[in-house]
Amino acid sequence: MVTTAGSAPTAGTVQHLRGLGYRVVATDIDPSAPGLYLADRAYLVPPGGSEAFVPEIRGICLKEDAVAVVPLVDEELAPVAALADDGIAVLLPRPEFVAVCLDKFALMRRLAAAGLPVPRTALAAQWSGDPRPPLVVKPRTGRGSRGVTLSASAEELNRLLATGAGAGDRLVVQERIPGPEYTVSVVVWRDGEVQAVVPKEVILKQGVTRFAVTRRHERIAEVCRAVQRELRADGPFNVQLALDDRGEPRIFEINPRFSSTAPLTAAAGVDEIGGLLRQAVAGGPRLTDDWRAGVVMVRRTADEFLEESRFAEYGLDPAAGIPGAGPALGAGRR
Repeated sequence: MVTTAGSAPTAGTVQHLRGLGYRVVATDIDPSAPGLYLADRAYLVPPGGSEAFVPEIRGICLKEDAVAVVPLVDEELAPVAALADDGIAVLLPRPEFVAVCLDKFALMRRLAAAGLPVPRTALAAQWSGDPRPPLVVKPRTGRGSRGVTLSASAEELNRLLATGAGAGDRLVVQERIPGPEYTVSVVVWRDGEVQAVVPKEVILKQGVTRFAVTRRHERIAEVCRAVQRELRADGPFNVQLALDDRGEPRIFEINPRFSSTAPLTAAAGVDEIGGLLRQAVAGGPRLTDDWRAGVVMVRRTADEFLEESRFAEYGLDPAAGIPGAGPALGAGRR
């Protein structure tokens, strides 16, 4: 099972796993999610924060004999871990690591306590001028770039806090690191041994990374390996960092899941999703830290085509819930 069928890389992930010979079930809350129509079976599910989410996912896994789940959105990560108790491989880090990463302030405190380089960070309610502007202001919990703003001055930050939008202990203020940004795939599984570290310099980011290039950077690799050593993810994670004016990496977030740039990691030579899936369900071989630098990802929208009879088999209406949209040809509703 692959969740979040509407996110930018998921359609490609579904096709990639099918190309490796897996039968793939895709899920999403939105019937217009493209990845639903590229999987072997597709289901609409409640939001990850809903109490109905885990029972629904569990039921689908049992119905479809799913042996593994690849969750790809933050709000699903903590609840879906419960499926491991049913003997289903959940391709995530350990629950303790997931929990600390999903609280951005707690993560910065934990990394700093371990001696790892991070930007100066405070809760908005406790900010007293340090870190100094310019500041990155973001929700304490959340994903992508949702709710993230840049405050160039104390006055701007105070105006933001005065609106009451997520103020107090729900907003984090963080020193802005002005150097190049990297998103890094760290490939590790339950034995705790890091199999590969693939840094990718971000060329353009618009919510998700749109353009990026693989770069070898020994200090970045060293810092990312230290995260595993100190926090014991024992599962795939994605480190987001920027280089300061001395060239030192400063970690500003960690996604406790596969990155949206996992397809670039695979194109460079490390198939982190396919490789860890084989290890989780079939005792497959370890991956190696052998990959090509200088591979550029250009994220695009692609057209896909299927027979109308196959489209109707999904029993979904991608126009459902969209004002003014007509019904899908031959599609039922559920």
